Parts: sequence; C-alpha cells; structure tokens
Amino acid sequence: MARYDAVVIGAGLGGLTAGAILARQGRKVLVIERGNSVGGAASSYKVGDLFVEGSLQLTSAPQHPQDPKHDVLTRAGVLDMVEWVPSGALYQVRGGPLGQPFVLPDDFARARAALIARFPHAEAGITTLLDELQTSAAAPALPAAGELSLAQRLQQLFGDDEAVKCAIAGNLCYLHDDPAKLSWNAFAAVQGSFLQSGGRFVKGGSQRLSSALARAIMRAGGEVQLRRVVSAITLDGNGAACGIVHTARDGSDPQQVEAACVIGSAAPPVLAGLMPETAAATLTESYAALPPSISLFALTLGLSQPPTQFGVDAYSTHVLPSWMTRLADYAQGTQLMAGEPDGRLPPLAIVDYAAIDSGVPTPPYVLSVVGPDSPANWQGVPPDDYRARRSRWQQAIVAALDALYPGLADAVTHSAFNTALSVQQYLNAPGGAVYGFAPLTGQPARSPRTVVPGLYLASAFAGLGGYSGVVQSAGVCADLILGDS
Repeated sequence: MARYDAVVIGAGLGGLTAGAILARQGRKVLVIERGNSVGGAASSYKVGDLFVEGSLQLTSAPQHPQDPKHDVLTRAGVLDMVEWVPSGALYQVRGGPLGQPFVLPDDFARARAALIARFPHAEAGITTLLDELQTSAAAPALPAAGELSLAQRLQQLFGDDEAVKCAIAGNLCYLHDDPAKLSWNAFAAVQGSFLQSGGRFVKGGSQRLSSALARAIMRAGGEVQLRRVVSAITLDGNGAACGIVHTARDGSDPQQVEAACVIGSAAPPVLAGLMPETAAATLTESYAALPPSISLFALTLGLSQPPTQFGVDAYSTHVLPSWMTRLADYAQGTQLMAGEPDGRLPPLAIVDYAAIDSGVPTPPYVLSVVGPDSPANWQGVPPDDYRARRSRWQQAIVAALDALYPGLADAVTHSAFNTALSVQQYLNAPGGAVYGFAPLTGQPARSPRTVVPGLYLASAFAGLGGYSGVVQSAGVCADLILGDS
C-alpha cells in the first residue's frame, strides 16, 4: 500500500496551494481530482470558440508584500510563474440611487479624492472609512462576536445617503448579498486589500495559476491524479484520518493509500459523506452554525466586436437595477430568478476582458456577467422548463445590457449561461457556495484544522473566502501540518 505525508482531496486552488508548499518542503504529496483538469473554481475553459473564466475576475495584487497571497504563493513557487495584469480602476458602479456612474480608483489616495469630489457633503465619513480600510489592509481583522455589519457601519458614517453607500460597496456580490448580515471586518479586509495593492487578473485566465501550482507539486516529487474519485476517508483506531480510498469515476479500480494527514479541498459536508457515521456526525456538527455563502449565476457572452464599441468603458462595471433605491435592497436580487423576468433584474457585475491585456483569446470578445442567484431558484424544475426559463433570463439580461450599451445585443455570437444550480453541481458545494461559509457578523474564527484529528481544510471553507482567503487558508493549513509533524 502506498504511503504519503499528505493526501489532498480535490485539486481546487486551496488544495493545490497547500500541496505545493508541503511538496516543496520535502513532503510526499498526492492530489486526487475527479475532473479532467485541475483548478475547480479556479479554472478556464472553452465552449466551442467561447472562452469562459470559471470564477476569477479580479483579485488584489499578490506582488505587494502586504497582500495576503504574497508570502503563500511565493512559498508555493508560483508567484512569478503567471502574469498578474493590472485591471485599472477597481470598478465603475452605475444605476440604483447613484444617478451618474461613479468610478472607484484602485488606490487609497485616488479613491479618497474621487469619493470626496463626488460626495463633498460626506467628506468626514469618507475620510474615516478609508482610514479604517487602510488600517484593515495592513492588519485585517476577521469576523468576530459583537462586531458591526457593513450596513451598520455605513449607517453610522453616512446616515441615509444611499448613493455614497452604493459607491463604496458597489462590488458587494464579491463577498455577500446582504449588507445587514455581512461582517464589517470581512468587507474592510477585502476592500482594503484591493485599495492597497490594486486589482489584478491572471493573464490567460485562472487555469494558468492552477496549472502552475500542479506543476510545482510534480516538480517537487508529488503526484496529481485526474479522473479519480475519493470514495472514503479512512480512520485509525484513535479516530484520526490516516488515508483514503479512491477509484476510477465508474467506481472501478479501487486503491487504498495511507497518509499522515488528509487535506480537504472540498466542502465539509462532502468530506463528512466520505467518513464513518460517528466521525461524520462530529464533523458536521462542528460547522452546523455556519451557513454557506451566496451563489452566483454566470453568463458569458461572445461579441463580434470589442465591448468598447458599444460604450462599455471599464474593465469591471457593477450595474444596480432601477428598483434598487437602497444598498440594503441588494439582498432582494438573490431570489428573483425563482420566477420570470418581469422587468426586475438582479444587480449585475460585468467584466470586459478586452479592456485590459487579459490574454483572453479573441474573437469573440468576451463579456462576463454575474449576479446573485440560488440553487433553490432552479431545483425541482423539469429539464425542459429549466432550459426555457434560463433562456428567458438570458434574453432579459442581454436586453438590459443593450439598453445601457446600444447595439450590444446584435453583436452577441456566442453564449454560455451557468445558473447557481450549475455552479452547485460543478463545485460540489452546498448551496452553490462560491465563497465557502458566509462572512457574517458574530461568527467564530475558522481554522484549517478540523475536529477530526489528521483532517485539514484548504479551501474557502477554512477562511474568509474569495481568492485571497482561499490562498491564505492554504498557507495556514500547510503551516499547521508542518508544525504538527
């Protein structure tokens, strides 16, 4: 029977990062992945001629020495193995209570100047807010008991001025959908990190980063096996994880391996399903109070001409619908796709990959549109009805974009539409959670160490979520294992 120092279940970004660090420290590492390629959410692929980015649209710049990804990706050996392309301004936000579009620059000084120029009456609150974000970027605080929500902190600073709130938190769907529940500490850590170092996109797509991590593991003597499914986590007499059983995808060719520890790049409920009943119940109970994060739909459009030809003038644009008069209204968008498009669309986040040197192949010119959604909106719908309703929502979204950017609809030549149900199935994550557990107020700090000895997490479920949170949690995971061994 083969024996390893660490076996990683799932070749997601977190598992690959932890595996690369351990392998480069001389540990014998095995990664098992059920798919045809590594990456999980951090992957890029093509549907015909259309390039589709699995998840990454923007992350903070890891070359900045204070960025939470900097040291971890350096230790994993991949910081300079991909090109991190600047995205320019952090985002443009338009619609809702804003009136004219507002562009938030991607550094503190220019963000301060732009916000005060647009909202001079709120200068004191803006100054306080950016000071707090800058402090959080230098020393981020995790969600904690008794802390404020994003809504509460913005209310303290700006009262009922909803326009300035939307300008400051226009990219809300990158964290959560409800500012009344979102941890202020979590928001400050993420937004502060963006403003500290600027936004970046992995040139050529996030698959480049995932593949670089897999190569780092193999160069260090580790193994990455694709198209294999973990069917069980084995425990020793003390109840500690001590190996796995994995098979071909059809269940044939079972192989058992021993390991000093097991790393889950999958959601805890998925890992619990691989364990004996008592251990599974213990693991499940330990996360019972942590709800999953929001999910998203992702519509990728291929255009015959660059989006700039139709007036798209930013890499990242957040469109708030006309029915949204308060930042708090954002939460209503998540359930809209349970019904028909009746003129009320969810908030939309639009990314024009042709606006920067993204390395995304053209033509067609890729425009990505994402927004809040839930698998519950689509569950139980017969397949034909599902496809028909999804098509109607796509038509409604494209029509809304055409109203903002005249002529765009006629230029659409390719499309791929993944609902939250598709995301749930692809990620094998409860609720289609794209950010692990929801970053809510009053929750205990999460650790890669689980209640099952020898079982660790290296994923969004072990930290804050998002690319920085996943990478950071993977670094902590590797450190815990190195310390424990």
